[in-house]
Amino acid sequence: MSVVLDNARTAIARGSKSFALASRLFDAPTRDRAMLLYAWCRHTDDVIDGQMLGEGRNDDRRAPAERLAEVHWETERALAGNPTPGTPYEALAMVVQQTGMPARFPRDLIHGFRIDMEARPFLTFDDTLNYCYHVAGCVGVMMAIVMGVKPDQRAVLERACDLGMSFQLNNIARDVVEDAMNGRRYIPDDWLASVRLEPDSFVLDRNRRQLSRLVARLVFKAEEYEESARYGTSALGNRAAWAVLAAARIYGGIGRKVRRLEEEGLANRVSTTKAEKARAVALAMSDALVRKSRWPMPGPPREGLWTMPE
Repeated sequence: MSVVLDNARTAIARGSKSFALASRLFDAPTRDRAMLLYAWCRHTDDVIDGQMLGEGRNDDRRAPAERLAEVHWETERALAGNPTPGTPYEALAMVVQQTGMPARFPRDLIHGFRIDMEARPFLTFDDTLNYCYHVAGCVGVMMAIVMGVKPDQRAVLERACDLGMSFQLNNIARDVVEDAMNGRRYIPDDWLASVRLEPDSFVLDRNRRQLSRLVARLVFKAEEYEESARYGTSALGNRAAWAVLAAARIYGGIGRKVRRLEEEGLANRVSTTKAEKARAVALAMSDALVRKSRWPMPGPPREGLWTMPE
């Protein structure tokens, strides 16, 4: 346990400063489970992309399909309670054993990797939202279960899914040019057509004004999911709610900064400063104190929002 957990702590410290900061607000048992889950998510993503902690290239020269097959079977072994010892798959097995997490959610994340590997077309925004669920919405669900939400509390899990969807929409908005340079596009065909952009040229400098309009549209959509997600915090303990609301402010702040910068926000990768993160954490404490009166469950209907399958 200690070796696997130590490795998980190292992964989160190096791989995501925002997630690491938010996780510090958890109580110790929840923080440990969150780090174990993060370690598996980070590792599988790195294997698929051939990277180390989301940066650079490693020396794995296998075909993408072979890497995906490894992630699939190692994850299945972990879900069956027989993980490869000392690996992030053992971390996943620990989380599943401690929380009773249904296997469908880790499998849904693996399916998201398959969508990327197969370079499936994004024709409509529903295609984009389906992808967002499989790479982030299901992670929001798993994190809620880590925080103590029961797997049968669907109304709460839907709100947790909304937070993951919000994070991913903001990521797409921030990384749209970088993703295009890596051969990936998540803005759908119908959105591009609405501003007369073509899939093979939408990130060119001459098109940045129209593209910035679509990026702003993505961020507005992200805010709809972010606001919906806040209602789920009424079902969480105080520290878990604080962490979730802090993460919402931090990741939402990235998207809002991209939107505010317009074309300039496309030229350089936008991030938040330490001071901005600290302010988000402080404001989230105030949010947490009033959450049950401001965002009571079950909350308003989630009309118009993508809903995870039964």
